[in-house]
Formats: sequence, C-alpha cells, structure tokens
Amino acid sequence: MNQKKCKESGRLNHLIVYCNPNPKSLSAAYKDSIVEWTELTGNRINVRDLYKVGFHPVMEMTDFDAQKREQIPEEVKVEQDYVKWADLITFIYPIWWAGMPALLKGYFDRVFTKDFAYRMKEEAGQFEGLLSGKKVVILNNMGFPYDYYEKTGMLDAFRKTMDQGVFAFCGMSVVEHRFFGHLDAASKGEREGHINTLKFIYDKIITEFADKKNEAKAKE
Repeated sequence: MNQKKCKESGRLNHLIVYCNPNPKSLSAAYKDSIVEWTELTGNRINVRDLYKVGFHPVMEMTDFDAQKREQIPEEVKVEQDYVKWADLITFIYPIWWAGMPALLKGYFDRVFTKDFAYRMKEEAGQFEGLLSGKKVVILNNMGFPYDYYEKTGMLDAFRKTMDQGVFAFCGMSVVEHRFFGHLDAASKGEREGHINTLKFIYDKIITEFADKKNEAKAKE
C-alpha cells in the first residue's frame, strides 16, 4: 500500500462489524489483517466484535416504544455512533443456513432503525436513505464450494438482500461483496490467497479514498 500517500491525506474512519464466535476462523484472520493494513496506512480503525461486546440481538416491544419516544437504548446508541463515525464499514460474517448469523440479523434490526438509517417520506411508498456517502465491504465465508452457491442462485440472492435490501436502501454504497467458498476443506495456501486478495482490495479502496480527499482539498 502507498502508506506515505495515505498518511499525508485526510484519514479514513474504518469500522469493522465482526460476527463469528471462532477466534481461529478465517474470518478472524481477515479481521486481524484488515486492522493491520488500516493502521499501517495511518487511518483510524474501530472493531465491533458482536460476540465479545455481548450485543443483545432480540428486537423487543420495548425497542419500538423507545423509538416512538426517541429514547434509543444506550447499547443501540453506541453502535449507531460508530456507524455515524465511519467512512467505510466492513462486515465480516459466515453464511449459515443461506443467511447471516442470527446475532448480526439482530444487530441490523436494532441498529439500522427508522430515522437513523432511513426515513419514510410523506408520499406513499417513498423513502430516503440517511447513511449516504458511507462505503461498505462485505466478506462472507461459506462451507460449500463457491460454484454450488452460484449455480443455485444464492449468491445473487445474498447480493439483493444485503447490497440492495439493506445498504442501498439506507443510502450506502457497497464497493465490494466477496464470497469465499469451500472453507472447510481449504488448504493453507488457499487461505493465504484469500488474505492476499483482500490486501489488494483494501489497497485500492484506501488509495481511492485518499485521492478523493486530496482532490477535495485542492478545490478548497
């Protein structure tokens, strides 16, 4: 990575939302590597490990009542403040039963709420995303081979539900949604290859961010 270029420009606020209980998983290796790369380029990083922080994922009636009174529960407000802070958010989680872990689903239910992540307009059926300008990277590990998910149409379904159904709805832009398949039987070399692929992806993302910041400063 072009560390000098990134350090001399405006710094990136990078949030990782991590959801995997296994500290020896490839997901954990992704997280650790991304933290290292972000710090090496002089950018800011925060990691929200949903298992470690003990995030309560169940959306209850008290949550709806709190939203009506505009009294957001403290643990939800903490997560919303991290989202507000971030320029780039990386979500790292495995695919379980053709979807995200229940803990992460609960995170979206409770954190990406109405009037924080989106707003309904007066016109029937119209909405406005409130998190525009934020970039998203999604990293998914899967036990079955990549080809299986692709042939069955599940990869397209994952992209529609997350890229469009969640993030585009909230005004965010997904710059990369990467799927890694057959993880249960992956060799050490294949796992290292995944890490190297991610390094290339983040090098590009962070460099482009630095370029845009420099262009904006030049116009001031």
